[in-house]
Amino acid sequence: MSTEPVVAGIPQMGYGTWNRPSEEAYQGVIWALEAGCRHIDTAQGYNNEQDVARAIKASGIPRSEIFITTKVKPENFGPGQVGPSIKESLEKLQTDQVDLLLLHWPSPQNKYPLEDYVGQFLAAFDAGVAKRIGVSNFTKALIDESVKLFGNRTITTNQVECHVYMQNRPIVDHCEKLGIPITAYSPLARGAVVGDPVLEEIGKAHGATGEQIALAFLMAKGAIVIPSSGKKERIISNFEARKIALTPAEIKRIEGLEKGMRLVNGSWCPVWDV
Repeated sequence: MSTEPVVAGIPQMGYGTWNRPSEEAYQGVIWALEAGCRHIDTAQGYNNEQDVARAIKASGIPRSEIFITTKVKPENFGPGQVGPSIKESLEKLQTDQVDLLLLHWPSPQNKYPLEDYVGQFLAAFDAGVAKRIGVSNFTKALIDESVKLFGNRTITTNQVECHVYMQNRPIVDHCEKLGIPITAYSPLARGAVVGDPVLEEIGKAHGATGEQIALAFLMAKGAIVIPSSGKKERIISNFEARKIALTPAEIKRIEGLEKGMRLVNGSWCPVWDV
């Protein structure tokens, strides 16, 4: 792996492929890898694992140098389904083992008991399908239950929505106390940060864009970030944000942008911590 900033063994800046259909995912991963990014985030539910694999192969970069994350979707949480679904993901990704495997969501409306699908997930991990495991969109209560179920295994990360407008302190602080790093998805609030006057002003002091400052802020707080874009220049720009060092005063100003702007809150979501 490169000498990029790393958190819990995960390159701190990654490229997210959510909402990137086949060719867009393929091209985005190519551009991200060309920019120097070596952390690619996908999921069963994105329907683009095979396109990520095509891009990695086409890049010519050795698999050993690329950190791949994928996630098990809740539709595959039923009895006996988790392990086979992971094997299918590995086939699509053309790899024997992913670097990080997550449970994408807690089971919506508790359709399946947590201990059942976590048990299957841990059995697959123990069989060697992933180097690291973690969760995504888990609340404080679910994290606490998972810690017990994981036993001596490490919850490498909890991937949650996190950006300057919704800094998600309840779950971030809870995970921090437990030593579980956060991976921030939608770190640019799906483009809502563009043009923010505070971010733009701080950006001028660093010769950077407001979006780069938004990413640098999350990284300064210790979060792993996985911005997504379908534009080459934006992918390059996002990746450059890892070089920005914000001052404590700047970080304090950005903390003040919090306004509880949660973007992901559907019927499939757990009851979020407040």
